[in-house]
Amino acid sequence: MWILFAVSSAFFAGITAVLAKCGIQKTDSDVATAIRTIVVLVFSWLMVFLVGSAPQIADISAYTWTFLILSGLATGASWLCYFRALQLGDINKVVPIDKCSTVLTVLLAFVLLKEPIHLWKLVGLVAIAGGTLLMLQKKEQTAQTAGYSWLVYAVLSAVFASLTAIFGKIGITGVESNLGTALRTGVVLLMAWLVVFVKGKQGSVRQIPGKEFGFLVLSGIATGASWLCYYKALQDGLASVVVPIDKLSILVTIAFSYVVFREKLSKKAGIGLLCVVAGTLLML
Repeated sequence: MWILFAVSSAFFAGITAVLAKCGIQKTDSDVATAIRTIVVLVFSWLMVFLVGSAPQIADISAYTWTFLILSGLATGASWLCYFRALQLGDINKVVPIDKCSTVLTVLLAFVLLKEPIHLWKLVGLVAIAGGTLLMLQKKEQTAQTAGYSWLVYAVLSAVFASLTAIFGKIGITGVESNLGTALRTGVVLLMAWLVVFVKGKQGSVRQIPGKEFGFLVLSGIATGASWLCYYKALQDGLASVVVPIDKLSILVTIAFSYVVFREKLSKKAGIGLLCVVAGTLLML
């Protein structure tokens, strides 16, 4: 069942990026992240009350609280960087780098969680890294993708995403997965709005176009669904297996980005995508 949850997480994560891209055409990325997090929080707590796990809060240890908070902080940092990268660059460039967090996650899981790395996992890691590099081959430059600031944000997003998975795996142990997700989301919400107020962007909330606001809400719902499936899978399965499956969301994202934004892959990028997918499957 945890594999089914991991696959579901990948699907919802895949459409999240496209919906979010539609919601940040004119909307500031930090404000968009804060708005989306409200939706995810509501969605998460709804699931908590549906499964009746809210009373378990009193039984959560200080150790578990620590890692749930750390996971939430890492998630918030990853989101802020990821959606800024999406705003500055093409989906087909940003998403592959973000998915490279698989490599770091597997290595951290080996060091910190003592999860084994066999030969096929090593081959898979090399394929994912090589495929990502191929997908970053130069394409026609546009005003949106000029410069490399998007690359910095995308790399930071991948690093924080890796820490999210490791901290989340530790923090979700002994806690009902829906409750753990809801508590983490609360941390992300506080962090996201703190950034908005520190940067003085709260006034731009009233300037969000209605259409983009709708896409942000849909993106938040997709993210909530992805998280609920992801942390249920993490709770029952191996982090070094769940994360690679989740990263197959790149297929969903690229398919939708072609339909919605007409973003096309070059031949080299297509080969790179095949390497990423093959590497991911080898790791399983």
